[in-house]
Formats: sequence, structure tokens, C-alpha cells
Amino acid sequence: MAKLAVPLLIFFFLLSCIPSQAAPPLQTPLQTPIQKDHSTSQYIITAYLKTPLMPTKLLLDLGATYSWVNCDDYISSTYQHVPCNSSIANSLGSYGCVDICDGPPGPNCANNSFLFLPDNPIKPVDYKKVNGLNDALVDYLALLNTLGSLSSIDNFIFSCARTGFLKGLAKGVTGLASLGNSNLSIPVQINKAFSSSPNCFAMCLSGSISQPGVALFGSKGPYNFLHGIDLSKSLLYTPLIFNPLGRDAVPNTHTLSPEYYVGLTAIKVNGKMVAFNKTLLAIDGQSGSGGTRISTVVPYTKLQSSIYKAFTLAFLREAASSAFNLTTTKPVKPFRVCYPASAVKTTQMGPAVPIIELVLDRQDVVWKMFGSNSMMRVTKKSVDLWCLGVVDGGAIDGPSIMIGGLQLEDNLLQFDLQSKKLGFSSSILSKGTNCADYKFPTRKV
Repeated sequence: MAKLAVPLLIFFFLLSCIPSQAAPPLQTPLQTPIQKDHSTSQYIITAYLKTPLMPTKLLLDLGATYSWVNCDDYISSTYQHVPCNSSIANSLGSYGCVDICDGPPGPNCANNSFLFLPDNPIKPVDYKKVNGLNDALVDYLALLNTLGSLSSIDNFIFSCARTGFLKGLAKGVTGLASLGNSNLSIPVQINKAFSSSPNCFAMCLSGSISQPGVALFGSKGPYNFLHGIDLSKSLLYTPLIFNPLGRDAVPNTHTLSPEYYVGLTAIKVNGKMVAFNKTLLAIDGQSGSGGTRISTVVPYTKLQSSIYKAFTLAFLREAASSAFNLTTTKPVKPFRVCYPASAVKTTQMGPAVPIIELVLDRQDVVWKMFGSNSMMRVTKKSVDLWCLGVVDGGAIDGPSIMIGGLQLEDNLLQFDLQSKKLGFSSSILSKGTNCADYKFPTRKV
């Protein structure tokens, strides 16, 4: 019989009672490649789980509270369930406990076991067909360190999930990697295991067809790319904002959403201000809607309909000016603004189109998006187009602006969870490098 779980504080107290081995010194940063699956536009990291350690492909999600892994075929000699008691959770209403499991014992089933309620951000789970509440597990997680060997956490906390949770995920992916602002996310658990390292992570999504980008944990730099370039020196900073009413937030408590928002104040196209209702840029205190969120599970930036209309009109006007002289052609879904590829010039920064500027908390803190981040190449059959990679997000039901994967590629982003600020580089193509140029250490067997 299921019942609500203990509060998170008691949960971690119980977890501390589970025996663990001393962790080796951390050689920061821990790192993992981020591979883009081009058939789904999903970003995938490879972590090492279980005993013996096995490479595991996980969907990268900046907005998740905790990670989850398909446990229907989970085999490890070191996993443990998390025990729970009968106390009622006053801040974790979506979690629970099970007294007696009615199935065969294993990773998915144990008596007196703490439960999570994982979700799939790509394709909503049909809880009528798939059991939503899943056992919490503790096991080893390891990532590559600067010496080329694996550094491990022996008490990594994550959720099991059934095979039905994998629908819509890229081939070979068996779970989800949480990089959200949560005590259970991968970067925060790394920081807890190696407390001498900063509570900080960085990521660089690759725009390459075949070569990966990188996620880096436990370091504020240097971030060394090829040609001796340290991208930690190229960052501007803006405060991170957390939604008190967003995903997994618990109203009337200090539990905020794990999702990352930034304080966008204006949008410019080719240096000219886009006129729209600026109140949409603030998070509504009653509903939690509005604001600007960063997402790795949305392939293209989404704009609330009125913002989208004003933005695309501004872009069309500037692209048609004498500086670019571009004329639209029949668009291809999901895009509404496309140009013949033959009419668009190519530069170091991608297709030559009007520059988009996101003005953040100060007028001099500007995230610039050049053609490589604003335009998507579409080639199929007899069609060869450059399309504006921004889509209409409809009416407000969540963020007014969601900055998606295309706009993040070949940008270095640093999430400083201690100082609650975002460092961003804008396109590193301007530095003569890209996210596929990160120098991974040679793997030691």
C-alpha cells in the first residue's frame, strides 16, 4: 500500500545511514560528451552506472529534478533501495513510499521503499498503461576526470522507470540525466560528493553533424578548447532566476522549480528594438507563467504568440533591407519564415542574416545570436532552405520564451549554482573554435 513519503530532510538522513565507501579525490572537471541525435534533435550524455560500471546513454534535461533509468533490465551488484517510514511528506506531495511490494523483488520492487514520480519531457507518459510511481535507487555513477580515468559517486540517487517511459526518446537512450537546480541533480550530487569543488557546471552543445560537445562538472574553468582557447575568459554573467510555481515547485515552501530562467528585458533585431508587451517577460506570481527559460529538450526557441508575431515581422523587415536583400519562399513546417539557401551568403558565423540580441538584466549584458544559431538548414528532395529556427509557442501556458537547443549550440554556458548566475559566451565561432573542439583527456583503461 502506497503512502506519502517523508520530507526531503528526513529522506537524506535515512540515506546517510546507508554504508558507502570513501570517494577518491576529484580531478576536476568531471566531464562527459554531449552527442546530438539528429533524428530527434535530442542531446544525449554518456554516464557510467552500476557495478561493474556500464556506459549509459541519458537524455540531457536542464529542467529535471532528478535522473531516472529504465530498471526493467537493470543489473548491478551494488544497487540499494532507499528505506522510508510512515511520516507524511509536507513538501513532496508527488513522492511516496510503499510498505509491501506486490511484485518480484528487484530494482523495480522492494518492501519499505521510497518512491519517485518520474516523467518524460519529450512524450508524456500514459499513467493508465505505465506505473508512474517508481522505486528510488542508490548506486555508483562515474564520469571521466582530467586524468582520463573515471571518478565515481558511490551513493548516487536516482529513480527507476519502466520501459514505457522511454517512448519518444532517441535510440539507445535508457533514461534521463537531470542537470536542474535540485539537491538530486547530477551536478549537485557531484558537489556533495566532492565538496572541495565548486557547485557549478558548464555545457557546450555541438552544432557538428558527427562530433560531440561537452558537459563539465565541478569547475569554473579553465575550459580549454583546441588552439589553446580558454572559454572561461569569454563569459558575460546574468542572474539565474527560479520559478516558485514552475515544474516540481511546492508553493508556500522554499522548494523552487529546478528550471533555469533568465531576466530577459528586451529583444533587438539588427540593432533595432522589437516592440511587444514586456510584462510577458516577468514570471506571474499567481500562475508561474511568463518569463524566459533555457531548455535542452526543446529543439527550437518558442515564443508566446504575440512576441512571435512582433519578432518575425521585425526579422522579415530587416532581412528584406538592402543589407541582406532576402525574399522569403514557401516555408517548411514547423517553420514559418524560410529563404532559398542559394540566396543566403555564408560567413564564419553561419548564414548572413540579421543579428538577434537578447538584452538581459543590464543594457550591456547582451546574448547575441548570429545566423548559426538563428537559422536551420532544411534539405529534402528538391528543397534547400534556410529557415528561421524560432517557432510560435501559442498562448501563455508556461514560459513566454523558451530558449531551445539550436540557439544554445556552439555557446558555452556556465551554471553557477552557488552564486545563482549564468555565464554565457554567445557564439564561440567568433573565437575561432566550436563546441566539438573540446580537448577530452585520453581514456585510461
